[in-house]
Amino acid sequence: MVTSAALYVAFLAATGAERLVEVRTSNRNAAWSFERGGVEYGQGHYPAMVALHTAFLFACALEVVLLHRAFVPWLGVPMLLVALGCQGMRAWIITTLGPRWNTRVIIVPGLPRVTSGPYRWMNHPNYVIVAIEGVALPLVHGAWLTAAAFTVLNALLLRTRLAVEDAALRTLPRGTE
Repeated sequence: MVTSAALYVAFLAATGAERLVEVRTSNRNAAWSFERGGVEYGQGHYPAMVALHTAFLFACALEVVLLHRAFVPWLGVPMLLVALGCQGMRAWIITTLGPRWNTRVIIVPGLPRVTSGPYRWMNHPNYVIVAIEGVALPLVHGAWLTAAAFTVLNALLLRTRLAVEDAALRTLPRGTE
């Protein structure tokens, strides 16, 4: 018999596989940016960001399996829908930025700042999606400790990341794509 915990771990594995595809896309897009004279900002915080986001998926699984977290449908189903919605939003963000999307902060001189898609309404939609997903994904199966820990650690990391990215973005002319 397949348990809800096993299904949840499979969902996390699928999410992890999707993240690996994103990493490949990010690396390809970073190379595109560097070929066009792109300059990377804030390399110092990047390893911490990779470690946090990698540990997050493992922590979700470990909390559910080791602490025997139960699936609570009234919470888990809405959180699953939110987590899936975050995937759709992430795809919109990646599509909007096209070859400029990557997981680093790379500015290509002369290219205008993107102000279309979700960037029409906010400066950093991806970080909003990550914050929402950081709560929703663990709560799909009751991993509330992971949701709380990730939220705090991600907020601390975002303080640095947003300062770096905002400073880098100020070097771009405001424009539309």
